[in-house]
Amino acid sequence: MLPHRPGRTTSTQTADAFKILVISSLRYPIAEPFAGGLEAHTHALAVGLRERGHSVLVAAAVGSDPEVVGHEFGMMPPSRPGERADITENDEVQAAEHRYFTALMDDVRDGLLGSFDLIHNNSLYSVPVERAATLPCPMVSVLHTPPLYWSERVLGDNQHRDGDFVAVSASTAQSWAPLLTPRVVLNGVDTDAWPAGPGGAGAVWSGRIVAEKAPHLAIQLARAAGLPLTIAGPVMDTCYFEAAVAPQLGDDVRYVGHLERAELAALVGASAVALVTPVWAEPFGMVVAEAMACGTPVVAFARGGIPEIVDATSGRLLDPPVDDVLTAGDLARATVALHEAAALDRAGVRRFAVERLSLDAMLTGYEAVYRDVLRDHA
Repeated sequence: MLPHRPGRTTSTQTADAFKILVISSLRYPIAEPFAGGLEAHTHALAVGLRERGHSVLVAAAVGSDPEVVGHEFGMMPPSRPGERADITENDEVQAAEHRYFTALMDDVRDGLLGSFDLIHNNSLYSVPVERAATLPCPMVSVLHTPPLYWSERVLGDNQHRDGDFVAVSASTAQSWAPLLTPRVVLNGVDTDAWPAGPGGAGAVWSGRIVAEKAPHLAIQLARAAGLPLTIAGPVMDTCYFEAAVAPQLGDDVRYVGHLERAELAALVGASAVALVTPVWAEPFGMVVAEAMACGTPVVAFARGGIPEIVDATSGRLLDPPVDDVLTAGDLARATVALHEAAALDRAGVRRFAVERLSLDAMLTGYEAVYRDVLRDHA
C-alpha cells in the first residue's frame, strides 16, 4: 500500500470499496520516467484508487515499479534495427503480446490472481476484450486511442455492452462510432505532483518524440515567436529525431532528454508557455493537463480531444496546418497566440486544471462507471 500524501482524496470520500484488477499495456513498464501518457495514467489510477480505499492489483510489464505493480507478466522482445520502439507491426512483438495476454486472461479466469469485483482494462490489446465474457467478473475497457487494428474484428458483431467501455474524451468516443457508444471520463493528473510553477521566459514541449507528436513544428513556432524552446521526452523514433529534430537544435532550442516526473514538472512550471503540436487526432493530451496544473498556459493545435480541455483562460488553440506544413500566416497567428497565452494569469490556468482535469475528478468518474457496470452485470 502506497503512503497517503497530503491533499489527496482519502477512502472516506467513497461509499464503496472495490477489489479491482488493473491490466496495463505490455509495451513499457509502469515506472518512472514514464514512457508516455498511458503509463503515467495507469500509475496515477492505481495510486489514486488505493488512496480512496479500494484494493488494487496492477498487472503490467516486467520492470515495473513494485510499489505499484503487484503482478508482472511478459517481456517484450527488442525492436529491430530502424524500427520505432512503440510500433505493433513487428511480427515477433505481436506474437509475444498475444501469448502473454492469453496466459494472463487464463490466470484471471482460473482465479490464480485472486478474486475481483471488476477489471479495469488499460491494455489497448484485443485479447482482454475478446475474453471478457469468460471471466468471473465484469471488465471496463478504457479507449485511450482512436480505433485500433483489431476494433472491427472484435467489436463488429455488436455483441458487447457499450457501458463496459470508456473513452478519455468525447472526440475519442466519437471516433469509435458506430462500433461503440462509450461513456466519457476525461483523463486527470495528480495536481500535487504537477505543482504551480513560477513561469519563465521560454517555451516547453514535452512528450514522446515521434512524428505524430511533431516537435519539429513546435521548433518552428517558437522560433517565429522569438521564444527559446526546451524539448523533453523519450526518443521513440530515432530516425524521425535525427532527421527532423536534431538538425534544428541550437542555442535557442535544446533537448534535455527523458526526465523523471519531478524534473519535468519543474521544467514545465518554469516555462512561459507549453507548445502541443500533434499532427494526429490526439485522444486527450496528458501534456496539456500537466502543463496547466503547473499554471503554464498551453498553445496547441486544435486536434482530437484537445479543444475539450483548453479554453481562453488556459491557453490558445491554433488551426492545424494544412498537410502539416506551417505557412507564413500560420506562424504569424501562432506568434500572436503564444504571446497572448504567456500573458494569462497562471493562477487561473492552474485553477482550471484543478477543477476540471485533476486525478480526483477522474477517479470520481471511474467510481461512477464501476458502480453502474456492477449494477448492470448483476
